Amino acid sequence: MTPVVGTRPTLEVADIIRQHGAVFLDRHAAGLTAAQRQTLRDLGRCRTAALGGHLQRCGDCGHEQPAYNSCRNRHCPKCQALARAVWLEREATLLLPVAYHHVVFTLPPAVAALARTQPALLYEVLFQTAAATLREVAAHPKHLGAQLGVLMVLHTWGQTLQHHPHIHCVATGGGLACNARGEVEEEPRWRACRPGFFLPVRVLGRLFRGKFLAWLRQAFASGQLAGWTDSAAFTRWLTPLYGTDWVVYAKPPFGGPERVLKYLARYTHRVAISNHRLVQLADGQVTFRYQDYADDSRRKTMTLSAEEFLRRFVQHVLPKGFVKVRHYGLLANRHREQKLAACRRLLLVEAVAARQAAGEADEAESPVIGPARVRCCPHCGSRRLILVRVAQGESDAASGNTS
Repeated sequence: MTPVVGTRPTLEVADIIRQHGAVFLDRHAAGLTAAQRQTLRDLGRCRTAALGGHLQRCGDCGHEQPAYNSCRNRHCPKCQALARAVWLEREATLLLPVAYHHVVFTLPPAVAALARTQPALLYEVLFQTAAATLREVAAHPKHLGAQLGVLMVLHTWGQTLQHHPHIHCVATGGGLACNARGEVEEEPRWRACRPGFFLPVRVLGRLFRGKFLAWLRQAFASGQLAGWTDSAAFTRWLTPLYGTDWVVYAKPPFGGPERVLKYLARYTHRVAISNHRLVQLADGQVTFRYQDYADDSRRKTMTLSAEEFLRRFVQHVLPKGFVKVRHYGLLANRHREQKLAACRRLLLVEAVAARQAAGEADEAESPVIGPARVRCCPHCGSRRLILVRVAQGESDAASGNTS
């Protein structure tokens, strides 16, 4: 049997942490949060003897190899595949047979800088104002007059790991007819977006700007903004933001549910940088690949010191317990089952569901979630792996941490 070539990258973020993390912590520990310090520890020990594991033997060729436990930290590039597969399988049950649209809300640099000191507060407001903007514009009868189903994912990074908070939104291309307050009518009716068009991005951008800046004024007045005490200075900083365009970007619509799932698989459990983008670690320098969107999306490489690389990486560690994937509108937990049932009834898919149950429908009609990668012998490719021995990790191993 031909040996199987592994897909694991030769260089990982964990390698950089193991070689340079201790020095980085010594120099910067005072400025790091508990979640950031824990993430560095978790990723450095992920799938090593420090977390324990077991010895596997191939049932065909007899090759033995250790299989170490994962850290399960949500910022770890190696620990997302299983969580993503489970999440996508659940998410597939919420999809509707309509076109979906991708909208991105981005904070301008001056406002994004506030999130460095108060990330939980600013990211929460980013979610709330983006969701309220979509809800209000979609509910207006001039635009759609309907309540949408929206899934939102927070990303805080750009391609070069710089701080760049933005929210990716996947929204249904239509919704249940509602009043101007966004409340669904008692007799539900489906209203679809115009083909190829979602909502006017200039209107979305201006409303998003107004809502966020209104919150900033209120937060300053109530003393919620750390570091701001001078009213005149705050006004000088805030006023120019009303005159700038806030970026709300709408991409071309997706196709049906299958394409949406492929998109979600890429975005929902993504971390700041994947191991596959790393090129080299040598002489204390890290080289990685990135796409330069300002230069026609050309692929380039960047080299940073290991210290600067880790500094950029840890700034994307979210506060402990912060939820980065959320549902709104038709997909919100409250009354979700009833609303989706009404949507499916109005979209006349019950007949399709009945045919599928009878085995008459084309398999391509239903979204398929691929299984997580199956472990196999790196020597012969066999999947007959036998557990030989279990080893315990360090007593303080945070294998269950999800910071």
